[in-house]
Amino acid sequence: MRFAADCNVGKLARWLRALGYDAVYHPRIADGELVRLALAEGRVVLTRDRDLTRRRVVVSGLLRAVLLEDDQVRLQLRQVVRELQLRPERALSRCLECNLELELRDAAEVADRVPPYVRATQSSYSECPGCGRIYWAGTHWQHMHEVMAGLA
Repeated sequence: MRFAADCNVGKLARWLRALGYDAVYHPRIADGELVRLALAEGRVVLTRDRDLTRRRVVVSGLLRAVLLEDDQVRLQLRQVVRELQLRPERALSRCLECNLELELRDAAEVADRVPPYVRATQSSYSECPGCGRIYWAGTHWQHMHEVMAGLA
């Protein structure tokens, strides 16, 4: 399942990426353009905008949209996971920034691009092929797993 997050739910898009889902987000996209993008790419629209969910293309069932009930991102995430029965089988496999799938890297390949403490304590790394961001299983990783475990 792939997602298109409305301009009012950017943090939700990042969390869906953390779960391993393809979630595009453009902070300044107009509703019409969001609908066109979602239709063209077979994405589910995520929004807090009731008017967007009343569009003919959504009401007719041609485009699937989820109207998010809460402002808090964790509650939004819980709603999406439950409504769409998402499973985080590929959790932490996408770049949180640019949405691309991460590629495994040897420690030697990234040694000069991570802090000394990380280099000394970590042996497994991933890199985004788009933005070059390096990921490793630090304390932030553990926190994300805890949040994901609490979604069911």
